[in-house]
Amino acid sequence: MAKITFMGAGSSVFAKSVLGDAMCVESLQNSHIALYDIDAKRLRESKQMLDVLNHNINADRAKVTAHCGVKNRKKALRGANYVVNAIQVGRYEPSTVIDFEIPKKYGLRQTIADTLGIGGIFRALRTIPVCLDFARDMEEVCPNAWFLNYTNPMAMITGAMLLGSSVKAVGLCHSVQGCARWLLRHVGMLEQVKKLQWKIAGINHQGWLLEITDGGKDLYPEIKRRAAKMNRQARKDRTIEACDMVRLELMLHLGYYITESSEHSAEYCPWFIKSTHPELIDEFRIPLDEYPRRCVKQIENWKKRAKELTANPKLDHKRSGEYGSYIMDAMETDKPCSIGASVLNADIITNLPRKACVEVPCMVDRNGVQPVHIGDLPEQCAALNRTNINVQLLTVEAALTGKKEHIYHAAMMDPHTAAELTIDQIRNMCDDLIEAHGDIMPKFK
Repeated sequence: MAKITFMGAGSSVFAKSVLGDAMCVESLQNSHIALYDIDAKRLRESKQMLDVLNHNINADRAKVTAHCGVKNRKKALRGANYVVNAIQVGRYEPSTVIDFEIPKKYGLRQTIADTLGIGGIFRALRTIPVCLDFARDMEEVCPNAWFLNYTNPMAMITGAMLLGSSVKAVGLCHSVQGCARWLLRHVGMLEQVKKLQWKIAGINHQGWLLEITDGGKDLYPEIKRRAAKMNRQARKDRTIEACDMVRLELMLHLGYYITESSEHSAEYCPWFIKSTHPELIDEFRIPLDEYPRRCVKQIENWKKRAKELTANPKLDHKRSGEYGSYIMDAMETDKPCSIGASVLNADIITNLPRKACVEVPCMVDRNGVQPVHIGDLPEQCAALNRTNINVQLLTVEAALTGKKEHIYHAAMMDPHTAAELTIDQIRNMCDDLIEAHGDIMPKFK
């Protein structure tokens, strides 16, 4: 019987997806599911939901327990085979609000701010210490468990776990699975493709669609022809409803499509959100302050959906495409599966730094998560990745060493931040953010 511990189980929607998936898989149906959170109310709601789900779709075969607070964390982790991480440190208020509002005072605008940029840096700095606390407990009470990380910033947190502990960690994101199909659908080609094949490698949220073919025929020439026409028309006529323009534009200039959305991608590079060219915001339909808007909507939606999920005696679930249950099933049964995941590079992608956390195809079986060797990325793709990796490695260095100077270094190297602010502004902004976040972050020297 496997034990699955879910950290951040108060995230009921995501807990339903990953743990509901496990209940749909024969090898995992008798698992002990240990729910952990520091929010007692949300933890109770998730426990109630999963008990109903366990009864309705799993004949009560799983054992579901709930563990609240730091003093009960080791009990939740003890003997675990798999630890699913879905925590958010600081929540929308105050932390996300701070991550947006203080940079805005310096003229630095963001869209999502959970992966890179100044928002991504500070989200990592308050999250990595908590994850390393998990790692210390895991080293003691479940040293052989796999840490399945779903929390952003994915590359920084997964990288910190791999560089700062002995825990076996892998980062899992939603952006790989649907990338090729989304692109084909967006340019109106999906229905005509019969034997789709694709290959993605790079870093989280900036993986490159290196190949996309139909029965061996390269689809990129026609994709680019259509994308160029779509972007050309939309840039000239602002009344045209358009989406994903940043990603399409990057593909047209760099040759390859990127895994994550345009609202994300716009803040990972220095070319689109520019105070010197404010017209680009409308031209490329860039939604500034998008993540706070989503947070407010999610909070409101949860008020409406809470009863539907946590007090619905007829609650049901069908297995989703989330990688979590597929990984656990492959390890339990030794029946291999293929995933895209974030792992430590160590020469998997040969023109990216060895300590980088890269997102590559992996095979999974009883031997664990085994990444596929990629070799060199196209040099322009690796070059853009490296600008993001610089920030990631320096943020991890700040978290592991406790040295404030590396926070400044990370922010100075961020492509968007560096394109907008002076060194003095960057340092002052970092100091303001450190002060505003207060005790939710560790003390830096």
